[in-house]
Amino acid sequence: MTEMLPLVREYGVPVTLFIYPSAISNASYALTWEQLETLARTGLFDVQSHTYWHPNFKVEKRRLAPDAYRKLILTQLMRPRTVLSQKMGVDVDLLAWPFGIYDEELLRLAAESGYVAGLTLDARVVTAGASLMALPRFLVTDGASGTRFAAMLPPQSP
Repeated sequence: MTEMLPLVREYGVPVTLFIYPSAISNASYALTWEQLETLARTGLFDVQSHTYWHPNFKVEKRRLAPDAYRKLILTQLMRPRTVLSQKMGVDVDLLAWPFGIYDEELLRLAAESGYVAGLTLDARVVTAGASLMALPRFLVTDGASGTRFAAMLPPQSP
């Protein structure tokens, strides 16, 4: 927050934060609710869902019975919308799939749960006709600088 906020303000760059609320104010690596509220008040940060506690849906599907798995999915999709609405007054309608994992059942349940778009880790540029519930995105980490970052950008038009 101390490094990014000044740059976002200076350049007026809008940012969407996909969070899993179970970590907020609980995990050492996560922001606090107060910090999230500070960011949101700038008008430059949008807070959206990364599910409630970032499950690996492939692992959970193998581990749980079908009814228990469906219940887990619905909890992971609905609880962040409720918590973020109550804590921050935001309308959550975007979802970043944990680990980029999604399938037809997850896409359908997310749409039925009120999400209008979902983002994957398919590491490609969005094209016309792409499913709104499975929009590709690139994972950008500290190692994504210089030529690595440039390779993620679409080619420049002449």
